[in-house]
Amino acid sequence: MMTNEMTARAALSRLFEPQDAAGLALVHVAGAEDALRIATGELAAGPELEQEMSRVLEDNSSGGGWSGLAAARKRWAPRVPDLAPARDLATMQRLGGRLIIPSDGLWPRQLADLGLQEPICLWWRGVEQPLPPAAKAIALVGSRDSTAYGSAVTGDLAYSLAQRGFTIISGGAYGIDAHAHRAALAGGAGNMPTIAVMAGGVDRFYPSGNEELLRAVANQGAVLAEVPPGSAPTRYRFLQRNRLIAALASVTVVVEARWRSGALNTAHHAETLGRAVGAVPGSVHSANSAGCHRLLREGGAVCVTDAGEIAELAAPSGESLPETKTGRVEVQDGLTLEDLILLDALPLRTTSSVEKLTAVAGLSVDSVRAGLGRLGLLGLAESHRGGWKRSGKAG
Repeated sequence: MMTNEMTARAALSRLFEPQDAAGLALVHVAGAEDALRIATGELAAGPELEQEMSRVLEDNSSGGGWSGLAAARKRWAPRVPDLAPARDLATMQRLGGRLIIPSDGLWPRQLADLGLQEPICLWWRGVEQPLPPAAKAIALVGSRDSTAYGSAVTGDLAYSLAQRGFTIISGGAYGIDAHAHRAALAGGAGNMPTIAVMAGGVDRFYPSGNEELLRAVANQGAVLAEVPPGSAPTRYRFLQRNRLIAALASVTVVVEARWRSGALNTAHHAETLGRAVGAVPGSVHSANSAGCHRLLREGGAVCVTDAGEIAELAAPSGESLPETKTGRVEVQDGLTLEDLILLDALPLRTTSSVEKLTAVAGLSVDSVRAGLGRLGLLGLAESHRGGWKRSGKAG
């Protein structure tokens, strides 16, 4: 039926649901082209192949629901008549997109970290250009019903990270996702400012309210999915695409999330992959930040408050250290403890003698004289007719 690996993988992406362990094991053992023939009943499979599939599933801790190849083929059978990879590939060509597979030069190598759960292929809508390595990609995820606080923080983070040359990965949904994509497009300094990973086919932008935004993402970045054109964005597929968001990025940041949130699912995928996870703190009274606080309390995430801290997580070797945060410079900064005590002892309006200052400050005469000399040089103390007082500069 199929003799080409790309068309075989296109067909398999319609035959198998994302993360179908049996299907992925079959591809791993037999290769995409023979896997399609076996799955559709065109090619018989011997006991050795089934044993090898069992071993692969066991090695990847995915054999819990494995009941044999015959049962899997029975499960796949209803979809076989709908396989039309040539049609799906033509649809993508018409949309200005394409299909990429693991042997493609454009395939993001960081997806190999998913092991057996690496997708069979990716349907890509956008400008054909290299996708960023994990070290240059940051996932920003969170609530669909984001607050004004979450929206503002997301915009600041995405814009600043895009200005630093990072690609922002998110899921194209309302709320935090949309604000992340929008700000990345505005601040993008590179060729791939943002990537939207979809739960349904890329032929239809979902949700419809974000169509204009997702069209802009496709024009300037990329819209990706592991399911073929025409596929509906089911709840299960939303959860499965979260592993792709986590795998594509070096850091996953949860900006706002309720106690039970899909964004937490993305964070857990990132943690499982050994990726860094950041969480933005919010008000203790906000239900939209309860999930972030849960991640922080359970130790699965690092508290992050600005783009510099996120960039540091992406490059722990020190390549992207955050800028040192400094408050307002005070006149007493850098003074020794004795000089601070002496400065506090100096009156603001009248003058005081050295002898009186020794009593007020609890310092020796020599220490007071030396300290007054230092404070005078710094412009913090003034001498008038043998007495001393604090200068106007010292406040």
